Amino acid sequence: MLHMVNKSPFETTTLQSCLRHTRKGDAVLFIEDGVFGALKGTDASGDVWGRRVEVSFYVLGPDAEARGLTKDRMIDGINIIDYEGFVDLVAEHNTSQAWL
Repeated sequence: MLHMVNKSPFETTTLQSCLRHTRKGDAVLFIEDGVFGALKGTDASGDVWGRRVEVSFYVLGPDAEARGLTKDRMIDGINIIDYEGFVDLVAEHNTSQAWL
C-alpha cells in the first residue's frame, strides 16, 4: 500500500496514525506540508526512523523545495522523488491511502 501524508506532524497526528497502519513492504510519501515529517532531529523523526526497515519513505521534491527543505535536513534514507516518481509509486502499489 502507498500511504500519502500531506499534513505537518507538528500540527496534526496524521503521521502517527499512518505509521500505526503501515505494514512490511508499504511505502509512505510525504507531500505538501507532510514533507516536514521527513525532517531529522524532530519528535516525529524517531517514529519514521523506527519504521524504515520495513517501510519505504519518499518525499515529493518540489513540495520540499517550496518549503525551503533540503536533503541534508532530511532523515537519512528518505528518497526524494519528482512528479514522475510519484506516478511510478502509485502504479507500483495496488492500493493507496491519503492521510488527510
